[in-house]
Amino acid sequence: MRLTRQTNYAIRILMYLAANPGRLSRLGEVAKAYQAPEPFMFKILQPLVSAGFVETVRGRGGGIRLGREASKINLREVVEVTEESFTLAECFEGGSDCPLVYSCELNGALRAALEAFLSTLGRYTIADLTKNKSYLHRTLGIETPAEAAA
Repeated sequence: MRLTRQTNYAIRILMYLAANPGRLSRLGEVAKAYQAPEPFMFKILQPLVSAGFVETVRGRGGGIRLGREASKINLREVVEVTEESFTLAECFEGGSDCPLVYSCELNGALRAALEAFLSTLGRYTIADLTKNKSYLHRTLGIETPAEAAA
């Protein structure tokens, strides 16, 4: 299975926010860190907010932050929210013209493979992906609280 660009960037947004705890981030700075267009990132942000992964704070000095602890956001949840389809083959969609569609073992094998994939993702959290915060800060240009105060 190949994840969409939307899912890839959704995970990146969550990683950025997890690497920047206790501080509101602006979507523009997140987009800049990943060299992505801000309107594209805004589109991706909406399902993350709806799912409760991200909170928005309006007004002057507002921004975005994780809606729950990074250790409580597993990758399976993110993928299930951001992927539009888990169709691995035409017969997953129904309406297939294949004469074997109702008795084919391929369908069962693909369903098992998909479940194994999602199950594996469920064992990892955003916190697991952001353990090396100093590297993330340097790479993404995130100021540490001490740098921001200076």
